[in-house]
Amino acid sequence: MEDKIKRIKELIQIVNEAGKAYYQEDREIMSNYEYDALYDELAALEKETGVVFAGSPTQNVGYQVLSELPKEAHDRPMLSLNKTKSVDELREWLGDQKGLLSWKMDGLTVVLTYENGTLAKAVTRGNGEIGEVITNNAKMFVNVPLRIAYQGQLVLRGEAVIRYSDFERINEEIEDVDAKYKNPRNLCSGSVRQLNNEITARRSVRFYAFALVSAGDVEDAEFDNSREKQFQWLQSQGFETVEWKTVTAETISEAVHEFAEAVEGNDVPSDGLVLLYDDIAYGESLGRTAKFPRDSIAFKWADEIQETTLSYIEWSASRTGLINPVAVFEPVELEGTTVSRASVHNISIMESLELGVGDRITVYKANMIIPQIADNLTRSGVKDIPKICPVCGGGTEIRDMSGIKTLYCTNPDCQAKKIKSFTLFVSRDALNIDGLSEATLEKFISAGFIHEYSDMFHLDRHREAIVEMDGFGEKSYENLVAAARRASVTTLPRVIYGLGIAGIGLANAKMLCRHFHSDFETMRRASAEELTEVDGIGGVLAEAWTAFFASEKNNGIVDRLLAELTIETEPEEEGAKPFEGMTFVITGSVEHFANRKELQALIESKGGKATGSVTGKTTYLINNDTTSNSSKNKKAKELGIPILSEADFLNLLEEKERES
Repeated sequence: MEDKIKRIKELIQIVNEAGKAYYQEDREIMSNYEYDALYDELAALEKETGVVFAGSPTQNVGYQVLSELPKEAHDRPMLSLNKTKSVDELREWLGDQKGLLSWKMDGLTVVLTYENGTLAKAVTRGNGEIGEVITNNAKMFVNVPLRIAYQGQLVLRGEAVIRYSDFERINEEIEDVDAKYKNPRNLCSGSVRQLNNEITARRSVRFYAFALVSAGDVEDAEFDNSREKQFQWLQSQGFETVEWKTVTAETISEAVHEFAEAVEGNDVPSDGLVLLYDDIAYGESLGRTAKFPRDSIAFKWADEIQETTLSYIEWSASRTGLINPVAVFEPVELEGTTVSRASVHNISIMESLELGVGDRITVYKANMIIPQIADNLTRSGVKDIPKICPVCGGGTEIRDMSGIKTLYCTNPDCQAKKIKSFTLFVSRDALNIDGLSEATLEKFISAGFIHEYSDMFHLDRHREAIVEMDGFGEKSYENLVAAARRASVTTLPRVIYGLGIAGIGLANAKMLCRHFHSDFETMRRASAEELTEVDGIGGVLAEAWTAFFASEKNNGIVDRLLAELTIETEPEEEGAKPFEGMTFVITGSVEHFANRKELQALIESKGGKATGSVTGKTTYLINNDTTSNSSKNKKAKELGIPILSEADFLNLLEEKERES
């Protein structure tokens, strides 16, 4: 008995640490499989011994929220769901009742409240008792109705999620997405719990309702005592609901099978299913336990597990310097597909599995999608952790952060760490190499295909390896090579901007080319004094330029790049230049233009310059919110610089064009 209680205490600490890492810090210190196994072991020991400690994760319904968002207590506690991996248990639980079987979505649970037909409040689940108020952010969700026909008070629950398709698009477009956004759930959590709802708006968050909590004066009788009728009523009010199927004990096996077949193609992240009694009164009459409601139960897929042999550990470097271990094993069939690789995440997980080359391991697909190692049957031990980075050959070191051991590259010039510079180089305003997304660049750099800019024009050297990569094939490879070929015919401002010299944006690059008549050799040998003669180039930018070209290594990189390019001379812009000699700063949202870049292009076409900071050289600040207390507005007022709305700007343009 004493040993079992000791084990209970150990499990509480391990499971709580893993839960805190996942829910609060958006990082993984163990696989879902391992977490579930430890949780189930803890629950079984508590049941066997009758000993349950207050801090046990079997008793807690969530983790305390830590952000600066306002907090609010829920009117009704939001409980976790009891779970099973057995279809027979689902059938037994349902009995002779009719049920609703739906996706268990993997996002962030949110409670919405409507007053007089208007969205009045949105609160996250938080710890089940107290959540965070995110009303302004919820108004940015793609599909949440701000107004509905029903005029009474309406309270409903649902899941905020980011679809896989949106996640992949966002991962390529958002500049600051880093390692912590490894899956849609983490990105959704970070997006929903923002202090700046402009960021939420850009993340394509969606809301799927899964429960009507209360609807003012609408009685259950008006829903025919049916949860399904509640779902249909919510749909009539404009809400998207979770996808569901009506089931009985006779049909539930077939329904679970249909959901299982749909998992791989499902665009909404899920981690199982939920079974809910359709009969409202019956479900509510069952009450609740300390942690679980009794009117619903969660189903987690019984993982298909295959045994195989670990062939080797592949070490993949990332932009943060972190070198991630990936297990490569003899191919096996899992959930209808062939898999041969699984992320191990960090050295601590490798050590917990005692993972060594040649070991017999069992593998599965978490949530039937993501390959992971379930167990190591032979446990030969961790060895051969690389002393050098697989990308740059620089030294590595093992770092222990909060008890998690990870491998890092110590070379500050490692190409993998410079992913942002390569991403800028291929971006639309620079070389515009279509298909070389940030994710693709990271793969190619990790594989050693790209060390510097010129390598992007020689991907043909790695054809065989590229066509075998996950997500690639002959067609993708041909498209990439063709895109690089097209991009090799370009203009000098695009090349200069693509080099990523600190502070030298596309507008500055154009000004430099104009001043030096596109003579690049003269340009790169220019002194700081010569550079500051260029409109918009001050001492800081001149220093950044000269420092870049003082490096023999940088000049070599540029020379090898230029050898791959055909530089076309841009024709001198004709027509009136009413903004000649004027410098504009644009801030805030725009209404008359598609985006700020379009407004910037217009300014430049009229001879003006658009910069990012308000200085003594700024002629006008453009901000539709002319009375705001933003830092740019304050600076402009201090310097006596006029603040124009878009309408003011367009009037100024019309006036200047009349004058010229």
